[in-house]
Amino acid sequence: MATTPFSVVTEQLPKSQVGMTIEVPAETVDATYDRVLSRLTSKARIEGFRPGRAPRSLVEARIGPAAVREEVVELMVPEVVRQVLQEHSIDPIESPDVEVLELERGRPARLKATVSVMPEVKLGEVPKLEEPIEPIEVTDEMVERRLEDVRQPLAEITPVEREARLGDVVVIDVEVDVDGNVIESETRKAMEGELKEDVLRPELLAVIPGAKVGETRSAAVKFPDDYSEPMLAGKEATIKVTIQGVKEKVLPPLDDEMAKQLSNGEHENVESFRSSTRAALEASAKEMAKLDRESALVKGLVESSSVDVPVALVDRELTSQLESMERTLSRQGLKLERYFEYMGKNINQWVEEERPAAEQRLKVDLVLGEYAKRQDLEPSDEDVVHFLEEQAGEDDELKGQVEELKRSESARRYFASRLRRRRVLDRLAAEAPTPN
Repeated sequence: MATTPFSVVTEQLPKSQVGMTIEVPAETVDATYDRVLSRLTSKARIEGFRPGRAPRSLVEARIGPAAVREEVVELMVPEVVRQVLQEHSIDPIESPDVEVLELERGRPARLKATVSVMPEVKLGEVPKLEEPIEPIEVTDEMVERRLEDVRQPLAEITPVEREARLGDVVVIDVEVDVDGNVIESETRKAMEGELKEDVLRPELLAVIPGAKVGETRSAAVKFPDDYSEPMLAGKEATIKVTIQGVKEKVLPPLDDEMAKQLSNGEHENVESFRSSTRAALEASAKEMAKLDRESALVKGLVESSSVDVPVALVDRELTSQLESMERTLSRQGLKLERYFEYMGKNINQWVEEERPAAEQRLKVDLVLGEYAKRQDLEPSDEDVVHFLEEQAGEDDELKGQVEELKRSESARRYFASRLRRRRVLDRLAAEAPTPN
């Protein structure tokens, strides 16, 4: 590649930016002026001259020097910056910000370009965990609770004439009030709810037990910022429930016949089924311990590493989040701006609130990406296709879409990212120093 005739001075700037001061020879400036004036002259319609035959000086005077200079900037600057970036092997992650410091005919031009580039990642050491992360001990109580859970769908639900108790199913009317206004979209009549953790809100579980039919109980609730009903997102409200009925759940006894039914014939008796249930819980506990260890290793590696995340990357991440949020809200028939009005904030406020979390996510991705490169863990195209086929084969929704996924560039990037992360986590776990 031929060297460009431009003089370039570069400097490293904070937030993974490169500054370039570029001097463009006077010959290039004059040549660009000639091209611009030739084009303008060919299009000019000036009285007394045939089209395209008016003197350049007259055309320039008619159009104005400022307008001609603007045309020169638009024609010359992008090409100059493109050539300089190519010659210096600079790969920008967004369009460079360019300031024209000097530009006039017969003299060299001076440009100042600021370019955001992918940051340098200084990897730290793979951390040593101070304490081993052991699986939680599976107790008899946990096993029995699991055996109760699998019998829940077979429970008999019978109306009773007594106060509500934990474990019961209650029939309730629900009303949600915010600042004295009832939110109609949240009003429910004769709704059934089980008095059980992860089924009803903890605030309701605290007030409903002990209530009798016809009685109304109230609970103060703070809804999360991402709650599906925008009028309640981030708001404090009062939920009123009126008991219309109480039903008792009676689980079927766990005998050999029930064990055989619940295991689809795999286990002939209760003890075999109980042992299998314990083994499944222990396997799950080991998997959770493995995930906790991986999370601790990633956290330690990221904290010991150094990377200056570019603002441009963070902006791109936040834009992607907003676009995803807008698509989700659109499916619910809601505009993004309206959603933020309900939230009591605007898009700019949301962006600034979310910026630290987005920057941290990108830091994790950049550190793990650099670790993958250093450890030669980048998957090949063949690896990605094989992984895609494997993952799709385990997912009922994706089984029939394998060929379509292979043709999708975004799908291939997604599965490549997942495979890369899996390889990184496996290598980290293998290489991490173990506690004494």
